[in-house]
Amino acid sequence: MLSDVLQDLLEEGGELLVQHLVLVFVSMAIACAIGIPLGIAAAASPRTRRFALAFAGIGQTIPSLALFGFLIPIPFIGGIGEHTAILALVVYALLPVLRNTVTGILGVDAGVRDSAIAMGMTPRQVLRMVELPLAAPTILAGIRIATVTTIGTATIAAAIGAGGLGVFIFRGIASIDKLQILAGAIPAALLALIADAGLGALEKRWSVR
Repeated sequence: MLSDVLQDLLEEGGELLVQHLVLVFVSMAIACAIGIPLGIAAAASPRTRRFALAFAGIGQTIPSLALFGFLIPIPFIGGIGEHTAILALVVYALLPVLRNTVTGILGVDAGVRDSAIAMGMTPRQVLRMVELPLAAPTILAGIRIATVTTIGTATIAAAIGAGGLGVFIFRGIASIDKLQILAGAIPAALLALIADAGLGALEKRWSVR
């Protein structure tokens, strides 16, 4: 009966939703931990900026399913499961975070920066007390873009045994079952909308400070 099928989907869906959230959260945490410091360094060095943005941009050009497949046979970092999926998701999330960090810091008004230096601030203090607070809305915009993209891309992680809501989607495609496809697609879309709205509100709130 349809009610039994829906009950089974709901029971399994809770576990898959948690797996999906873990994939997104861990991937975004790593991408921010790499992208923001690298963006700060890139903003201060044109040479580093060219290399970092080019490297992150190359990762973005690789089709997502191909990147998942490419990473599987690589020793130590590849294989089937969450760790490979997280690595691929970090590659995709890195460019928006990195690019917006660079854009935000370079967009700080030179007069504001010069005034801070004239007040006797060290470069570290200028970065911490002036540049990063002013660049924060732009950085948050990059994190917002990366998070929404990662939520969608994480559905493909099911193809390499990493779980998540993509399990329903791939299973539904294989069995031509629209209900299972919707059971994976709708929660993923809702997660993306919630993340976009939440981070967007945080971005606006920071902009008016």
